Amino acid sequence: MSTSDAVTPGRADHSTVRSLLRLWPYVRPVRTRLFSAAFVAVLASCTGLVFPLVLKWMVDGPVAEHDAAGIWLGALYLLLLGIAEAVLFGLRRWLVARPLSGVEADMRADLYRHLQRLPVAFHDRWASGQLLSRGTTDLMLVRQFLAFPLTFLLVNSVTILVGVMIMLAQEWTLGLVLLAPAVPLMVVCWLFERHYSLVARRAQDQVGDLTTVVEESVLGIRIIKGFGRHRSQALAFRELSRTLRGTELAKARLLAAILAVIVTLPELAIGAALVLGTVQVADGHLSAGTLVAFLSTALALRWPVESIGFLLAMSQEAATATERYFEVMDEQPESTGTSAVAAGKGEGGLRFHGVQFRYPDAPADAPPVLDRIDLHIRPGESMALVGATGTGKTTLTALVPRLHEVTAGRITLNGEDITAMPREELRARVAVAFEEPTLFSAGVGENVLMGAPDTAGEADLDRALAVAQADFAHALPQGTRTQVGEQGLSLSGGQRQRLALARAVVGRPGFLVLDDPLSALDVHTEAAVEAALRRVLAETTALIVAHRPSTVLLADRVALLSGGRITAVGTHHELLRSNAEYAHLMSGDEEADR
Repeated sequence: MSTSDAVTPGRADHSTVRSLLRLWPYVRPVRTRLFSAAFVAVLASCTGLVFPLVLKWMVDGPVAEHDAAGIWLGALYLLLLGIAEAVLFGLRRWLVARPLSGVEADMRADLYRHLQRLPVAFHDRWASGQLLSRGTTDLMLVRQFLAFPLTFLLVNSVTILVGVMIMLAQEWTLGLVLLAPAVPLMVVCWLFERHYSLVARRAQDQVGDLTTVVEESVLGIRIIKGFGRHRSQALAFRELSRTLRGTELAKARLLAAILAVIVTLPELAIGAALVLGTVQVADGHLSAGTLVAFLSTALALRWPVESIGFLLAMSQEAATATERYFEVMDEQPESTGTSAVAAGKGEGGLRFHGVQFRYPDAPADAPPVLDRIDLHIRPGESMALVGATGTGKTTLTALVPRLHEVTAGRITLNGEDITAMPREELRARVAVAFEEPTLFSAGVGENVLMGAPDTAGEADLDRALAVAQADFAHALPQGTRTQVGEQGLSLSGGQRQRLALARAVVGRPGFLVLDDPLSALDVHTEAAVEAALRRVLAETTALIVAHRPSTVLLADRVALLSGGRITAVGTHHELLRSNAEYAHLMSGDEEADR
């Protein structure tokens, strides 16, 4: 999903505080250490404000009276205060390091778990790079916010409040001079927050786009090299990088602008207070120690005031990162329980009852992909599903394990509505093998046994490999423990397809859904797989998407899908004689038309 397509909340309703408060459920378990760290940081910061008071005592006392012992005592006080401040800040860091790493890990684990439960329609809409950036860069920004800006927004606010009170108590006229820039600074901070939040969101979305391009380039490296498109891909990447660079520069300009204001106004106020205080000392209305203490306090507040800019910037980035994180977490997952639909016992096997399907994001006036599908696959029967390209065969098979939800109608397994059973139970009863086999970066055996119960062992693995004619796995360098690499690209297309088929049959499923499972096999291997597969099909109820007569002949009966509807059902030979469309598809002319 590109930046322009991102599901971005309305910015008129944007609230940094509201967004960040959504982190509370994750922060609650570690709140004690976070509050302790904030208290320690406040204590350390206020310790720093004691330095000017010690200086005032030294200037008006031992320095004015030329008391060397008093000066050394004051130096000792300052040293002890410095050590105490350093220890307290170190303690704060220790208090937050471990729990905040745990918060980030918990949020990442929840995101991954939630992604596994989201429907296929969600993953069809979202680019993987956008999801990756939410699980990596965005969560890093959240952790950094909890570790530093969250604490120091509180610490610096308390420090500024205490420091102002100290200065007003020392000399209220000079204190009012230093408070003069307060209102302009608040206006500038408000304007900065509004503009920076928009730019920060844009930058984070563009990071997701860039991540998507990198991932697609890596996964599609064979296509890029095969067609010599590395230059065009590099140009596309460079363009996205340039766009992201421009956005980051816009962020830098905004930050530079607010820092310029935040630094300049207080410096002007301190300069004015210095001039006015010097005049008061010269007139005898103010002691030199008081002026030193006042200016030392003002200078001690420079860091808390000047840090407001980048603390606000980090807070805005964390708020937009939190928004992006919860955009995914707010998506409705597949239900894990049973629905309220009455199951109703009826005929066994796999049955489609008036099934209609339209993609969730399709226009309201668009015709359904599947319309009034009525089909019955009897117990122990195998049904071949045949149709021209684009008629919805794969979509129909995806409805059985509920990768998509039917728009209308219902599907039953042995008379039980599939929406009336938990998804885990449904998917344990129905095994699938897709035309495009997906393998994971794991061993061959691990990939195949993903389709079996946890109790499955080597015997089940060997049987499944034999059925799929995938005994080549035993000849790999480490046998079935050989790592196949990302997407299994170290194997041929036919080898990947055979392993996917082995994964589908390894668990001896009661229902089997195969989407053109033999399309990548050569004629001889296909014949061997078909011979072994017939024995498996004799023990299960199967729906098989087929394009070739050899695959169709595996099935007991054939259903023709045309125009989103089942238009004919019969044996292969019956339909060859009675249905011209079916005869055309099986003649091979359809392959030539593609």
